[in-house]
Formats: sequence, structure tokens, C-alpha cells
Amino acid sequence: MNKITWHAAGLTDRGKTRSHNEDNFSISSDLRVFVVADGMGGTENGALASKLAVEELENHRSTNSPDKSEGDALKEWLCVSIDRANKVVRQAQSDTKKSMGTTIVAAVQSDDGLLHIAHVGDSRAYLVRDGEARVLTTDHSVVMEMVVAGRLTKKQAKESPFRHLISRCLGHDEEVACDYMTLDNQPGDWIIIASDGLPAVIEEEELPGIIKDSQDPVQVCNDLVARTLEGGAPDNVTVVCIHYEGSKSPDEGGAKRNESNSMHAQAESSARNL
Repeated sequence: MNKITWHAAGLTDRGKTRSHNEDNFSISSDLRVFVVADGMGGTENGALASKLAVEELENHRSTNSPDKSEGDALKEWLCVSIDRANKVVRQAQSDTKKSMGTTIVAAVQSDDGLLHIAHVGDSRAYLVRDGEARVLTTDHSVVMEMVVAGRLTKKQAKESPFRHLISRCLGHDEEVACDYMTLDNQPGDWIIIASDGLPAVIEEEELPGIIKDSQDPVQVCNDLVARTLEGGAPDNVTVVCIHYEGSKSPDEGGAKRNESNSMHAQAESSARNL
């Protein structure tokens, strides 16, 4: 079992072309639960859908905190949380008589050094380790299904006029299936959870170069969003960054908060020992 600490931060921005931000994110106060959601259905409806999904996971955590020492319990908690969020979004559709939906990536840090990740839609989780990056999640999108089937290359998928069509989201069907995986964290790892505004501009191969030797998740969030804005930011962009380090004494951890009204941003950072 890896003895590590971790720090986390999050940042969201409406981008260069959208008039409103339909993304939402959450980092729990104990730095154990991380959520990114990207809404759809129009300006107000998409923002409401993602907000409701994130809030439902927060509510579920506050009333039924996941058992972070037991893997099967964490998997069940994530699946139940996403199912609850799906029902909340569907209820909002019924109440407002307006169509809406949202993607979601939710991750929980366990006591045994594993990060448990569940997702629906085309928001992503990345791992950056030893100078290399890879996508941990598989987009639930029309073009990604074609890539998996060998009918499109990744480059063709990124340029396809259908690249924004997702094949699975919260709010569409009465029952929704989430993909689930675990990752054994190592000192030096970076986890980046992001809405699709990030990969619209930044290729996964570019992530290590942006992170470089940084140890500060707040700075990495700022750098990733700034690079996305420099690249045109055609969509809202949201990132949650988690950095893992070798074990430290508990009093070496800290907490920081950074807000920017002009960027509709929020960031938090802290550390916890496994």
C-alpha cells in the first residue's frame, strides 16, 4: 500500500464563445470526493442539470458518507450516487418541462491508496505519470464509439461535425449505466478530471509539458485553463487537479482557497494522509 498525501484544486471558466457556464464541479471538504459535470440542454437548463447532479453527490456524501476502507462499498456508493443524480435531473425535466442532461465524472479516494472513478458522458479523467499522460475514461460519444469500432481515427473524431453528440448522459433514460475503474495511486501522479472543453483544445500528450515540475494543483488548474483560453476555448472548461506526493506528517498539510469572479472560478487545495 502506497503511503501518500494528496492535494487538490478545481477551476471553471465559461470559455471564449459561450455566454454562460454550464459546467459545475465539487471537491469535498475532506479532499476525498471529486466531481465534474458538464450540462446540456441550453444555457439555463444545462447549468441547472450539472448543478443538480453535483449537489446530489454532495448531499449523498453528507447523509451517507462512503466507506473509504472497502472497495466494493465504494463502487456501490458511486453507482448509487450517480443513479440518484440521474433521477434528480429527470425530475427537474418533469418539473420545468424542459429538456436537459449532464455528463459526470466522480472519483473517491480510498484508504488503501486506490482512486475509484465512475463516469457517464464525455467528460474525462486523465493520469499523468512519469512524464506521460493517458485518458483513464472512455467517452460515451458517437464518435468515440466509431473510434473503438475502427471506423474513425482519433484525429477524424476530433474534427467530426458529430463530435459533440454523446451516447450516454444523466437525465436521458430512467436507468443509466456508469463505467467504473480504480487506479493505484503513486507519488508524483497527477489526476486531471475535466469537462470536454479541455480536450477540445489540449491534446493529452501536451499535459505533461503544461504541468512540468509543478507541485501546486492551483497553479496547474490556472495553467490548464489559461492554455485552453489561449487556444480559443470554444466551450466551457472545468478542471479538477489532484497531485499525489510521498507521505508527510499530518501538520505539513494545508488548505488554500482562490476565487476569481471574472473567471467564475473556485479552487481548493489541501492534503490528507493515507
